[in-house]
Amino acid sequence: MRRIGLATLLTAVAAVSAPAPKNSAPNVTFNKDVLPILQKNCQNCHRPGEVAPMSLVTYQDARPWAKAIKAAVVTQKMPPWFMDAKYDSHFSDVRRLSEADVKTLTAWADGGAPEGDAKDKPAPLAFQEGWNLKPDLVIEMPNVFHVPATGTIEYQYTLVNYTFTEDTWIAAAEMRPGNSQVVHHGEVWVRPPGSKWMTGAKPGVSYSILEMPKQPADYIDVIGKFNPGLGAQTFVFGDSAKFIPKGSDVVFEIHYTAIGKAVDDQTKVGLVFAKGPHTTRYYMSYGPQAMNLVIPASNGNAEVVSEVTVGEEAKLVYAQPHMHLRGKDFEVRAIYPTGESETLLNAKWDFNWQLGYNFAQPVVLPKGTRVIAISHFDNSPNNPFNPDPGKEVRWGLQNWEEMSNCFMGLIIDAKTDPKKVFIRSGPSLLPPSAPGPTLAAIESPRSK
Repeated sequence: MRRIGLATLLTAVAAVSAPAPKNSAPNVTFNKDVLPILQKNCQNCHRPGEVAPMSLVTYQDARPWAKAIKAAVVTQKMPPWFMDAKYDSHFSDVRRLSEADVKTLTAWADGGAPEGDAKDKPAPLAFQEGWNLKPDLVIEMPNVFHVPATGTIEYQYTLVNYTFTEDTWIAAAEMRPGNSQVVHHGEVWVRPPGSKWMTGAKPGVSYSILEMPKQPADYIDVIGKFNPGLGAQTFVFGDSAKFIPKGSDVVFEIHYTAIGKAVDDQTKVGLVFAKGPHTTRYYMSYGPQAMNLVIPASNGNAEVVSEVTVGEEAKLVYAQPHMHLRGKDFEVRAIYPTGESETLLNAKWDFNWQLGYNFAQPVVLPKGTRVIAISHFDNSPNNPFNPDPGKEVRWGLQNWEEMSNCFMGLIIDAKTDPKKVFIRSGPSLLPPSAPGPTLAAIESPRSK
């Protein structure tokens, strides 16, 4: 995939920054002041083997990037966090730096980026090598997938010959690409016993979506996801965990993007077990998705609206918008049966850091609630990532097409049928040839 790392994005900015006198902040050092900030906010991605373009684990790692770090934090490019600050309190995983931390990093860069006394260094963080969690079980694609140097690569599906021999509850999971340069995104799906999906597939063989069409996944759960910057996912909220029925196996779905040279990938997923059984389960739903989106050529602020209606009460604990190269921003709004309206999420979109957002408190969605997604797209020549401003854009799997989805983590009663939780409604029911209405056309007149 095309990814703009910190180095590419900010080197130019740092190069033109006027250096301050090297003695402007003599008391701010890397070991005493900067390293604790990097450990808390940056090293999860900025360490060997992770998605960020450089390591910030040691002084030797970080020193060449001092000015770029300053530019990144002053402009709020880093850490990646795209939520409107008005809604930060809704979430438990806010990545925004404090004003004091920004001042410290700025003073360190302006003061010549001194290392300081080694005795001031905090102990290094202990990471699980190759993981952001400690897996109890690792399931890997049995064979490598050969990614060609060029050309369009259709979504790939690989059935893995691993069967869960008993009902299994999962506390957390992490999907790890073998080569994150070419894995645009991916999911690991639970294929429950009796499913007709992938019928006839040979375990370990990768099939394109053209050979093995994807079955509608409203009732098939996801146990692991990969997107740039997403990291591991947890499924424990109160008594909840993710449920894998006895007799299930798994399917890897991966969207590869060519990078100009032929490489191999062998992706895996790590699972952390939870004791069961549980009275509630964590279920991953597609949420609102605009399969009928139409974005006019050269439109710099095209609005797309989609909707689902809650058929069985659920608690929303996680939301992850998904768009492509023309995406600008994404809002999720709930219109409750009372007619009251509440914005749950409002974030800018960055194709290079496709974040998920964990709610600080579960949002109760009573039966009859309408969950609406409002997304905006820049299909104009002003968008430097736009593949073709002169082209009308419709829904599609590839990056030069567009999507407007929102993966949603829901807590539901363990006995609830997942098919009944979200029911497609409103503009989401329109055929692909019919553009959806604007938000104003579908909002309840009692909403506020």
